Amino acid sequence: MTRPAARGGSRASADRLARLLNLVPYLLARPGIEIAEAAGDLGVTERQLREDLELLWVCGLPGYGPGDLIDMAFDGDRVTITYDAGIDRPLRLTPDEALALVVALRMLAETPGVANREAVERALAKIEDAGDLVGAPVAVRLPGDTRRVEALRAAVEGGKALRITYYTAARDETTDRVIDPLRMLMVGGRAYVEAWCRRAEAVRLFRADRIDAITELAEPATVPPQAVPHDLTEGVFRPSPDLPLITLRIGRSERWITEYYPCERVEAGDGDQWLVSLRVTDLGWARRFVLGLGPDATVVAPVELAEQVRATAAAALDAYAVPAPTAAPRQPEADPEVAPSGDPAVVGRTQ
Repeated sequence: MTRPAARGGSRASADRLARLLNLVPYLLARPGIEIAEAAGDLGVTERQLREDLELLWVCGLPGYGPGDLIDMAFDGDRVTITYDAGIDRPLRLTPDEALALVVALRMLAETPGVANREAVERALAKIEDAGDLVGAPVAVRLPGDTRRVEALRAAVEGGKALRITYYTAARDETTDRVIDPLRMLMVGGRAYVEAWCRRAEAVRLFRADRIDAITELAEPATVPPQAVPHDLTEGVFRPSPDLPLITLRIGRSERWITEYYPCERVEAGDGDQWLVSLRVTDLGWARRFVLGLGPDATVVAPVELAEQVRATAAAALDAYAVPAPTAAPRQPEADPEVAPSGDPAVVGRTQ
């Protein structure tokens, strides 16, 4: 069983949905437009536009019977919308829909890295006013240390350099660094600050919950011209062929690995066992990762990782081993012929 990564499908569907929503008002404003011209304006091929028009033909209002669906007329290579199914009417939100939008916008406003928070706040104010939701008892707080995230956000917005104490999970070490922040990000539900690290002399991502201490410096952040932000469209960790590949044999209780980590290969083995292959940043992280798994996980490759895991586990067992207590020297029983002072003074003995 192999699970290929399929990340492009949802993105393509979202792009098509946005295009379909724009297509109806575009055609309403241009009755009788040539399909070739419309395709050029919309940035798609004629074939894709015809497929979109065929899909629009089965879209419309609930009921989806005659008179409910979007309709159009074709005259050769020209198209005209003859019924828009009310898509030109102003949107009216129900109270539940308005409240859901308020929650979503408030969460967006709290998200680190939002480029234009003022625009979010303006949209939020309009929806709250229109839906009579001003002062609604809705509080949105993102997970994590809010104060730490706010301090990082303030440094980014103020253009200040920071001194941080940071825990690096890949190497299991804590270091002090001076960074020049570039931006705040929220990826996979976690807050990050992306910055130029003067220690590494490169752009690095720092997880907010792994920053133990923050000190804002008086000097401004100085980002060199070669500092280029990371492309995080596919997530923080991007497996590449130059990274170590590890293979594990896992049981049913460890199958969560395949959902949580990007795996290159997942194959069914004997019984309930699976063979899982994935890229890791380094073998040091992989060793700690495997040691944290249950007894149903076994290292198949590389041999070096298996030896490291075995050696670390043996060292841990040795540390917990309690040496057998040594027998204390036996004390002689008290001899009535010996004086209490210990002097070998012989007292009277009855023969």
